[in-house]
Amino acid sequence: MANVSIVMGSDSDMPVMAQAAEVLEKLGVEFEMTVISAHREPDIFFEYAKTAEARGIKVIIAGAGKAAHLPGMCAALFPMPVIGIPMKTSDLGGVDSLYSIVQMPSGIPVATVAINGGTNAGILAAKILAAGDAKLLARLKDYSENLKNDVVKKAEKLDKIGYQEYLSQMK
Repeated sequence: MANVSIVMGSDSDMPVMAQAAEVLEKLGVEFEMTVISAHREPDIFFEYAKTAEARGIKVIIAGAGKAAHLPGMCAALFPMPVIGIPMKTSDLGGVDSLYSIVQMPSGIPVATVAINGGTNAGILAAKILAAGDAKLLARLKDYSENLKNDVVKKAEKLDKIGYQEYLSQMK
């Protein structure tokens, strides 16, 4: 049974939302994913959001651009945590989406990650679930240790070959 629901207002958001899915898969967290619009299909959206808890969902990750109402509408209807991912937009670079998601009224919080921050949304969802799951917490600790080890390896390589060679290998 899925613990996390990943929703997006448009399939153009899929590359960013897939980052959240990839992290959840690495951490062994079950999720569902769909495209749904609070504006274009409000009846379907309301049914989705109102039944999420009964379906076993514990966290919703909602990505949206421009007016970015999807995360806030999820938070208005779903009683557990919602994480909003503001999408980069062609008009205002995603700042419009960020402001729309982060400026929720009192009583309707949405945890908000960076513009196009799919990876961090997945990690945050896992961290929320890990508060009551020792095995998931252990997997998160391993994930963090691997991140640290990757940085240490890069620093050692830089020390060994110098910055010019390092840059040429990055291209």
